[in-house]
Amino acid sequence: MSELPSFLAEPTLAAVMATLPEARVVGGAVRDALAGRPITDIDLATPCTPEQVTKALQEAGIRVVPTGIDHGTVTAVLGERSFEITTLRRDVVTDGRHAVVAFTDDWRTDAARRDFTINAMSMARDGEVFDYFGGTADLRAGIVRFVGDPATRIAEDHLRILRYFRFFARYSTGPADAAALAAIRAGASGLGNLSAERVWSELSRILAVPDPRATVALMAGLGVLDAVVPEGVDTARVARLVEAGAPADPLLRLSALLTGDAHAPATRLRLSGWERDRLLALRGGPVPRPESDDAALRRLLADEDQPMLTDRTWLSGGNASGWAELRRRLAALPRPVFPVEGRDVLALGEPEGPRVGALLREVRQWWLDGGCTASRAECLVELVQRRSRG
Repeated sequence: MSELPSFLAEPTLAAVMATLPEARVVGGAVRDALAGRPITDIDLATPCTPEQVTKALQEAGIRVVPTGIDHGTVTAVLGERSFEITTLRRDVVTDGRHAVVAFTDDWRTDAARRDFTINAMSMARDGEVFDYFGGTADLRAGIVRFVGDPATRIAEDHLRILRYFRFFARYSTGPADAAALAAIRAGASGLGNLSAERVWSELSRILAVPDPRATVALMAGLGVLDAVVPEGVDTARVARLVEAGAPADPLLRLSALLTGDAHAPATRLRLSGWERDRLLALRGGPVPRPESDDAALRRLLADEDQPMLTDRTWLSGGNASGWAELRRRLAALPRPVFPVEGRDVLALGEPEGPRVGALLREVRQWWLDGGCTASRAECLVELVQRRSRG
């Protein structure tokens, strides 16, 4: 690089690298620095053992957390910043899911076990880039290419199939690498051996990119989506969401992608409780329509959050005529709140019991039927009248 990347001058990172002069920044930070993209996490590698790293950092007054000591990783914590530092490694045994590793002091050997050329580069603290497998050229050409033989790399860890598509969606600007596609097609069945959490972590990142259309279509054509979502998918619905300008929301796009009942994939992918509930709600419940008047929209808003109703409009109508205006109307309407509570019924002398809830439901339905505009005073009058007719 012609000048020192600005992130290397960050005081906390500079202090850690000064303590470990042989360490280099590795992986995504190097890739994104070269691509001119924002840098988030910064990871380092070093030929020093975890014990040597820990000793050097502690002597410099830097706190050390043994986050993955069995795999050679410690975390340096300095102020609000933290940096994972991993001893150079080589694979000893791989089984398609996990690897047994040994430490090494050879940078090329460590780079050779990384998945893609654009992720296999390292950078010294003076900005010098070490690129053993052509990652710089691939990044410039918009090519995502495995380090070494794609079939071998996939056999080592089948998650690399999904990682391929994550990076393809973000960095590819040209045709997909033919050798990679052939290996992915042949190895897609191995995705079934991965933990659901790992699969959803990668799939959600793919669905979160600004435009996943080409990537999702490629995954479907190679049998990858069938392997991770066997319940059935419709990639055209995802494409329509993107074309309509819907938010880049992975759950919204997953809802569009699924063709069958959402319970099975939600359970199998081990979505969190919040994610599962939201996915099921996206695919069920009332949908506002462009022809709905404000009274009808208020009735929906009384029982549903505005964001959920808005998301359902994307799934139902996209950005077709009338739907954009409908979303504007939904956003402008305040959520109506039924102004009567159980204590109001009790204050009238009604004893505690089932009739309290029954009266509330009757008055609330009257309030809903009127478009949710009746005031508290009007609702109390209705409550008194219904109780007296009791």
